[in-house]
Amino acid sequence: MTASRTRLRTRLWGGATVALLACLGGWLFITESRPTPRPMSVTGTSGAAAAVVEPLTFERLADPARTVVRDGGSTVAVLTDGARTALFTGPKRTFAEQAATRAKVVTTAWVRLVPQPWTPGAETTPWFKTWFSDARSDTSPDVLEVATQYVIDAPEERDAKNVRFRGDASFGPIKSSGTGRKEQSDFYDYLGVPWTFPDATAQPDKSRYGAADCSGFIRLVFGYRMGMPLLGTNEPGPGLPRRAYAIAEHGPGVELVPNTGARATAYGLLQPGDLVFFEVEDDPETLDHAGIYLGLDDGGHHRFISSRERINGPTLGDVGGTSLLDDGGHYSQSWRAARRL
Repeated sequence: MTASRTRLRTRLWGGATVALLACLGGWLFITESRPTPRPMSVTGTSGAAAAVVEPLTFERLADPARTVVRDGGSTVAVLTDGARTALFTGPKRTFAEQAATRAKVVTTAWVRLVPQPWTPGAETTPWFKTWFSDARSDTSPDVLEVATQYVIDAPEERDAKNVRFRGDASFGPIKSSGTGRKEQSDFYDYLGVPWTFPDATAQPDKSRYGAADCSGFIRLVFGYRMGMPLLGTNEPGPGLPRRAYAIAEHGPGVELVPNTGARATAYGLLQPGDLVFFEVEDDPETLDHAGIYLGLDDGGHHRFISSRERINGPTLGDVGGTSLLDDGGHYSQSWRAARRL
């Protein structure tokens, strides 16, 4: 990986501006100002307050079953039945990886996790109002920003125990043959710490330190960073299993696009933060690659981010195949399924 030559990090914590740049390097992240949300009322208001504060409205839609939250006609959030992934509308951001593509994703999507899988009518429960108000105004890193914290030249950061939890990640060590890189690098290998799962225990492999394969990357983002429960095997259970095929088949959340063995084209079902699954290797029956859908890029294409062997780590770029679902390229032809966690 090449080192970036100039870096600038600016954050005004009042929700005003965030800028992360690596000039002549690999990554770019810019956030514009966030408008102040109006106060929320689930049941409505009365008296003088009703003249200045309009309640949010909650509309039920199908395919998939979901609740759309609106404020004065504008979509504020989308909450999908059975899923913890919540899509919020927030300040515009730009995601780019200059070392790997000229394309950029400019988006107002912010992806966060609901405390529990969404159910119809949950907006009337005691926990919802506080959680929703906090989540709506939250400017801390969400799923999309966290995912881009591992691309080429992304700056590293360590916690109080000196564990590096973000920064440029690799895919895995070079194979003994000297050709290609090994899979099977999980999030705890990247971190370099042992991990105890409900169904297994694991020790990090020193040769894999700083590495995460495609499903390990998803577990790093959604599990370790965002707090979704993790499993140590590929069996069904209350959390994210280890490998891509297992996450697609019986991971938490909602199956959006089932694997029929043919190229998927149901782009209209996707929203940023969804997982997309591919069949890219020899066995046509096994889904062997996974990524996180980012949304439309500035060329109007459906772009995703994933950890890949050819570029040796997480990328939203186009080295060794475009990171697109709809251009007819390698990954576009190999797209098979999608899930909303």
